[in-house]
Amino acid sequence: MKVVITKQCMGDRNCNNLCPEVFEYNEDELKSIVKFKKIPEKYQDVVRQAAEECGASAIEIMED
Repeated sequence: MKVVITKQCMGDRNCNNLCPEVFEYNEDELKSIVKFKKIPEKYQDVVRQAAEECGASAIEIMED
């Protein structure tokens, strides 16, 4: 699984709070970023949850 944060990110940090192991807030870009090129299996379910709960629909998931 790969994840991308799109330009629609509003920087509300919900994904960061839900899964800080994967998402991090970038103060320079004022949006969240993904810490991994490929999401470790143990975080995939919570990343899917973060994508579902993203108010801006800014988390795109590409399944392998």
